[in-house]
Order: sequence, then structure tokens, then C-alpha cells
Amino acid sequence: MRIEVVTLFPEFVAEAVRVGVLGRAIERGRVMVHAATPREFAMDPHRTVDDRSYGGGPGMVLKVEPARSAIRAAKARLPQGSRSVYLGADGTPLSQAKALELARRPGLLLLAGRYEGVDERLLEMEIDESISIGDYVLSGGELPALVLIDAIVRLLPGVLGDEASAEQDSFMDGLLDWPHYTRPEVIDGRKVPEILMSGNHAAIRRWRTKQALGRTWLRRRDLIDKQMLTAEQRQLLDEFMTEQRASGRSSQV
Repeated sequence: MRIEVVTLFPEFVAEAVRVGVLGRAIERGRVMVHAATPREFAMDPHRTVDDRSYGGGPGMVLKVEPARSAIRAAKARLPQGSRSVYLGADGTPLSQAKALELARRPGLLLLAGRYEGVDERLLEMEIDESISIGDYVLSGGELPALVLIDAIVRLLPGVLGDEASAEQDSFMDGLLDWPHYTRPEVIDGRKVPEILMSGNHAAIRRWRTKQALGRTWLRRRDLIDKQMLTAEQRQLLDEFMTEQRASGRSSQV
């Protein structure tokens, strides 16, 4: 997969993708990430890429011409079937389903905005869709672009050491993940649940499913409301809620 990022700060993106899962994916040739700046295409001596907003108001707006040239140059480097995305606060909220959809594309162009945003005509001419990573405002689109890249790249074949890692992530089946534990067995009097050390894989699977359902019910009830729970899942969720009440945490359920 090839990803092109159009940004005023290409060095920010280039440095960030060198570490962790992204860095290893690039080293293994699973993905190529390239960042370019509209300043390379600005024609005036000052390399101007922004201007005042029509209608007045504070802040500057990214100009069409240099950004469009940078986008079209990036698109020329991408394979057929690639998608172009603008990272903006007014975009569609990012979800695991969207990350999966984009991970199936051969290439991706990401436009990271700055200042008050970009000229709307640029989005109409060059961008397929807008994506937001949350209901808050950042100084620019570089961090959201990196979030999107990370969410997508870890889904590509051969990127993670164990393919099951991505399959068991939160949101993959519409639920949050279950709790995880590692050695030592006891920390400050807190013990690993006995079931996880039992070796009974059927019982462990059942416990994990119950915990995933219960954690989602407690923390993201909106996700539970979207689920078509099976009879087993409904039973496990009822058991979880009963256990919560018995333990004195009934106010949470």
C-alpha cells in the first residue's frame, strides 16, 4: 500500500512513521508513506500557501493552487483505485469499519489542513471524503492523518507479528476488548483471574466474551445498542450484570 500525505509539515509525518508498528511495516515493504508540502508548488518568492478568508474573520485559509498542485502530483504517484481523504473536524467520525474499508485500497492520499482550514473548492475538486478523529479541534491535520495511517496499516497482511492481534482488537466485532493480564500472578494483592490459568480454553473463551460484553455495556452502551446479541451473548451479559450487583457495583449497571 502507498500513502501520500499533503501537509505543511512533511518532516513531522516523516519522523512519526519511523517508529513502532509503522516503522516496521515500512522496513518490511508492506507500506510506503511519503509526505509532500504545497510550499514546493507555490510560485511567489515567499512560498505563500494561505490567504485571508473571504467574508472576514480571524485566521488564514489554505489556497487552492499550491495545494491542488501538490495533491495532483501525489495522486500521480498512487495506483489506480486509491482514495483521497481530508482530515477535518467536520468529517465523518473515524471507525474501525472505515479503517478496514480503507485498508483494502491500494493507495491513499491524505490532506492535512492547517489554520482555519482549506478553500472549500479544493475539497470539491480533489477530495473523495472527509474524516474526523473526534469532536474536538487540533492545530492541524497531521496528528489525525497519523492516527488514520496507524489504524489502517496495522490491518494490512504481514504487519503485525500475529494476525490474530488485529482480529481480536476492540471494535473488530463491535465490542470493546476484554481485560488482559501477564506475569507475575499477584501484584499488590491483586490476582490474575483463576479462569485464565485453568487451561480450560472453552471456559476462557466464555469468560473473555462475558468481560468484553460487560465492559462495553459499562463504558460504551451505544455500541451494545447497535449489536444483535445472540442468545449466548445476552445470557453472558445478564450474568455480568448480576455479578456487578453482587459485588456492590450495581450503580454502574
